[in-house]
Amino acid sequence: MQLSFTQKKNVRKSFGKLAETLSIPNLIEVQKNSYKQLTDFDSEAGDLSKGFDRVFKSIFPIEDLNDKATLEYVSYRLEKPKFDTEECIQRGLSFTSALKCTLRLVVYEIDQENNTKDILSAKEQEVYMGEVPMMTDSGTFITNGVQRVVVNQMHRSPGVFFDHDKGKSHASGKLLFNCRVIPNRGSWLDLEYDVKDFLYFKIDRKKKIFASTLLMALGLTKSEIADEFYDKDTYSFDAKTGKWKTKFNPENYKAKNFSEEVTDAKTGNVVIKLGDKINFLTAKKLASDGLKDILVSQESLIGKYLHNEVKVSDDEEEGTFGIGTELNDTIIKQILEANISSIEISITNSINKGPYLLTTILNDKNNSKNDAITEIYKVLRPGEPPTVEIATQIFNNLFFSSDRYDLSDVGRVKMNSRLNLECSDKITILRNDDIIAIVHKMLDLRDGKDEVDDIDHLGNRRVRSVGELVENQARIGVYRMERAIKEKMTTLDIESAMPQDLINAKPLTVSLKDFFVSSQLSQFMDQTNPLSEITHKRRVSALGPGGLTRERAGFEVRDVHPTHYGRICPIETPEGPNIGLINSLSTYAKINKYGFIESPYKKVLNGIVQDKVEYLSAMEETKYTIAQANAKIDKSGKILEELVPCRENLNFVLSNPSKIDYIDVSPKQLVSVAASLIPFLENDDANRALMGSNMMRQAVPLLKPESPLVGTGIESDVALDSGVTIVASRDGTVDKIDGKRIVIKATEETDFTKSGVDIYNLQKFKRSNQNTCINQKPLVRVGDKVKSGDIIADGPSTKLGELALGKNVTVAFMPWQGYNFEDSILISERCVTDDVFTSVHIVEYEVMARDTKLGEEEITRDIPNVNEEALKNLDESGIVYIGAEVKAGDILVGKVTPKGDSASGPEEKLLRSIFGEKAIDVTDTSLKMSRGSSGTVVDVRVFNRHGIEKDERSITIERAEIDTVQQDKIVEEEILERSIKQRANQILSGASLTKKIKDLDEGTKLDLEIINKININDVFKITVGNVNDEASIAQLKDQYNQAKQDIQERFEDKVLKIRSGDDLLPSVMKMVKVFVAIKRRLRPGDKMSGRHGNKGVVSKIVPVEDMPYREDGRPVDIVLNPLGVPSRMNVGQILETHLGWACKEFGEEVKRLVNENNKKFEKTEKISSFLKSVYGKEVFDGGIEKLNKTEFSDLCENLQNGIAISTPVFDGAKEKDVSEMLELAKLPTSGQTNLWDGRTGEMFDRPVTVGIIYMLKLHHLVEDKIHARSTGPYSLVTQQPLGGKAQLGGQRFGEMEVWALEAYGASYTLQEILTVKSDDVAGRVKVYETIVKGEENFESGIPESFNVLVKEIKSLALNIELN
Repeated sequence: MQLSFTQKKNVRKSFGKLAETLSIPNLIEVQKNSYKQLTDFDSEAGDLSKGFDRVFKSIFPIEDLNDKATLEYVSYRLEKPKFDTEECIQRGLSFTSALKCTLRLVVYEIDQENNTKDILSAKEQEVYMGEVPMMTDSGTFITNGVQRVVVNQMHRSPGVFFDHDKGKSHASGKLLFNCRVIPNRGSWLDLEYDVKDFLYFKIDRKKKIFASTLLMALGLTKSEIADEFYDKDTYSFDAKTGKWKTKFNPENYKAKNFSEEVTDAKTGNVVIKLGDKINFLTAKKLASDGLKDILVSQESLIGKYLHNEVKVSDDEEEGTFGIGTELNDTIIKQILEANISSIEISITNSINKGPYLLTTILNDKNNSKNDAITEIYKVLRPGEPPTVEIATQIFNNLFFSSDRYDLSDVGRVKMNSRLNLECSDKITILRNDDIIAIVHKMLDLRDGKDEVDDIDHLGNRRVRSVGELVENQARIGVYRMERAIKEKMTTLDIESAMPQDLINAKPLTVSLKDFFVSSQLSQFMDQTNPLSEITHKRRVSALGPGGLTRERAGFEVRDVHPTHYGRICPIETPEGPNIGLINSLSTYAKINKYGFIESPYKKVLNGIVQDKVEYLSAMEETKYTIAQANAKIDKSGKILEELVPCRENLNFVLSNPSKIDYIDVSPKQLVSVAASLIPFLENDDANRALMGSNMMRQAVPLLKPESPLVGTGIESDVALDSGVTIVASRDGTVDKIDGKRIVIKATEETDFTKSGVDIYNLQKFKRSNQNTCINQKPLVRVGDKVKSGDIIADGPSTKLGELALGKNVTVAFMPWQGYNFEDSILISERCVTDDVFTSVHIVEYEVMARDTKLGEEEITRDIPNVNEEALKNLDESGIVYIGAEVKAGDILVGKVTPKGDSASGPEEKLLRSIFGEKAIDVTDTSLKMSRGSSGTVVDVRVFNRHGIEKDERSITIERAEIDTVQQDKIVEEEILERSIKQRANQILSGASLTKKIKDLDEGTKLDLEIINKININDVFKITVGNVNDEASIAQLKDQYNQAKQDIQERFEDKVLKIRSGDDLLPSVMKMVKVFVAIKRRLRPGDKMSGRHGNKGVVSKIVPVEDMPYREDGRPVDIVLNPLGVPSRMNVGQILETHLGWACKEFGEEVKRLVNENNKKFEKTEKISSFLKSVYGKEVFDGGIEKLNKTEFSDLCENLQNGIAISTPVFDGAKEKDVSEMLELAKLPTSGQTNLWDGRTGEMFDRPVTVGIIYMLKLHHLVEDKIHARSTGPYSLVTQQPLGGKAQLGGQRFGEMEVWALEAYGASYTLQEILTVKSDDVAGRVKVYETIVKGEENFESGIPESFNVLVKEIKSLALNIELN
């Protein structure tokens, strides 16, 4: 068992029975891979080029309207972003990269006589095409200094879909089938039946037209349509017998009762008697016995349909029977009278082949391609006179031109599989064959030979990730650009123009910026804690442009579908109107190149599980039989059970091992990351698990994080992938460390182009999007060896590289004085005094000094009418000190604004600047601390416009920043020197000097100690008489100089950025941001929750001495109501409590053994045997036994708080395991013990469930919600107080509250609440006056809302007057 750097510090005992064959893929690779495909330029990819390459190729080459020039696209590149992510967040900028395109302008010379054109000139140039937002390493985008996430969108895949109306369209309840071809871009094509079984088509939901018209527009004639879709029989009239002769075809005799006798045409013998029943076999035998032609009576033709047109007279209207005419006696008589002795009949019957298309053809008035196209044109462009040329061009552009229509490779793949076509996925327009195949399928559906599609099947829904969404947006911008380029080509002198002159980059930049700022899918990142970040990036939404709307989405779309298995989590989705529309990807799910979600499976051959893992999409999966991960398997991989529960074609079946094709990779592949963090998920009701997984995302990072004692084993994956921790990028040794940075000397062989040292700057007390605190703490010591991928610093809500959202607290499930009624929570005062649930929140205050019409605002300490006490926290520039304790109403930044009687003109300004006239009148507009909060200033940032003189504070901040960068530079140079000297030692060790250098005489033997003493420049002067060695030293010198120059350039670049001014909004001269850290202790009214959906509000904080305590005197920390468990069915919390208790006791035992050993954390026989008994021999021998002295000492120190265990979802500890652990910890196996009442000292009358539960403090803090108002703003029309804390609103006294006062008969109270305390304007003022005067009498007047009502009635022409 290989332990990572952080795992060695806290080894988890796992209860998982199944070996992890496939590690969880990087949790945010969905985002990263998608965007990488968009921005990576691959010149060798040819046609498959993705992203921007494809976008540009879609419009280039652009041709001049006169054919005199073309603008061609060659390639593109993205430059390195100007600022790094940290600088963008600080300065409020967007993290973008400049997009440069190489374009070629080719100008032609046209020879009018010979009608040829020759190339006159070709100019290539790199052109700036705008700014492209870049993705940060953690999968986010920074727009205007704010971190945002682009959510994946689930939408209906392009392709062809068959459906029916579920019998709702017509009163008879008849199923009317329809079909829709959905392209990625272009017009929709629908086909549908009506009640009379005519087949119609529609384009873009316009008026419906007969489907035969569409087929004729494709170039088929009516008889070709009949031939394509129907087989035919020829009937010829035999005048001798008066019967009709036709070929005997056994296919038509599958099962038939004969209402007439059938005669052999050759012999005249009766072969089938009246009333005989024959089947296909007898019919076949008759044919093999030599029956070729038969005679049938005229009755058997009645009801059949003509396959070809039959002309019986010259009369245009009456004399022709069209294709699809249904035969009857009259028609047959007319045909015979016209001396037509042979007719062709379409083979139809009521079971296998309906005559639906034939009747459609008959009713279609169009007879030629031109007629058909003209009719389509009339529907598309009603009111415009049709000409054949224009109509043909428009029809061809609809579906058959790649400029206007694009099925996309996905659409083509889907269409091929649904219609059984063989067509390259490069062809993304419709073909005639596709439309014909669709009509065939529609006829099959009506005949019952095919099934309709399930729209909610994940094979029919695909995911658009960031890359595709941004690509579509870029395409919009580029199309706008194309129009502008074409206009410019006509106006400019094209022969002297360069590509640069034709391009305006604005449309592309604006289009992309719009998307990131205002799209429904580009969202403000949920950054409450690491889990909420990861979940946000893995979210799949069905809403957004081109998706569903909340109102329209029915139950089916929101429901869990069998194909969600292993792809979309059935548990994690929001409660409320978005339920089922916003989902989360499952743990192992990936999105393939077509946008379909895939899930991994291991291959099974002949009942033996292979190591090979394959990813299958929902479409592929339906073909196979798939076993579950927990099927019993022996060491060789053989499946042991005779019947295994499997999934097959969306159903659960029991299957024989030999028939199984695949097996699940892991039991947790079913659920999302958040759900797989819930231990004992299998014992929780799904509704509560949903709440649990949603509330974990709302947990506030605490001051002292603590990872759960009872975990599920994927806590470390979340911490690693979320990007909040610091991960070593290369192997190395820790060289220097302090609170703000870690310096690691790389041990990997590096070339001189790369720095041999990695400097990791830690984030200290930064503000997150949700105002929680981002703070990183180092986990390493100097000299520690780290491997690439090790976590070297913890971030918010992580502990030792594991996710740590809450705290392990001792719980008792019992009622306590009614304080835990209705899910309320009783908490011990220890949780407040020891800062157990204390969190730090950082609030940003911002103030701007603008240039107003009256003069410039000024940030200063010199504020009128403010006493010195109020200015005590400000420096000479008028900005608060870092570290100052500030409370509500304190000045953070002093600012004055000129208040003038009249706006001063430029002349007055000039005179004032020359003569320094009287001080202008100013008002105090300082930035003050908001109501109801107090805290500590942790950071101040000052931004100055370019060219404005900087104040003292700006210069101080600037110097500090340059100092930090300088330190980094010095460290890098030191380590560079050291590594160069070590490499010099490898070359020169043992050699003797041939020439004196400084204090070293000739002949001195060289070693590392001597080389380290010499100045680095002298090292390069060493001569040892060996040509090769001296050449190597010269090479080292070059490397050193190059590396030093790189360090210097990086340093100068950073200093330049720090010193340069900032881009501020127009008219803003200076901006100051102040960050205040607010410490929030637990208070009654705060919302808390466990991981199983067991949420509640803190009702009371009880002194420690009053809490229930155990026999040894240890009090519990939290008391929960036992009635919260049975009805909610989340028993997982009870199992977690039992197991947590055992874990805690193991920690106590480790502490006891350490104390026995004089408080030394050493490997003694007792500690070793105890750990072996808990962890089991395999884990102990494979991991713990191999730890060195320091590592073992660290481990023991951490284990004192409890031995952590992991119980993976669906594969975790069972009841038996929990009992065994309790037994091992010498605890009662019932998990219950006697408690004593802290107030009386008496024992409670029955044992109580006690243990350790993991509790979270949620982001619904009472301090943010509590609110009061005396007077404040009123609504304009009704004059009633506004609502809500943000508006400083009042409390709504609604209908039911009025009933309550009426019930008590409190009429005076009611009257004043409805009048003077609300909207009686005159009365309000009077009450205020009487209060000021100290009197107590007032009277109520007419409420304003009554006047509004009167006015509204007057608007209905009813005049109401009050006397």
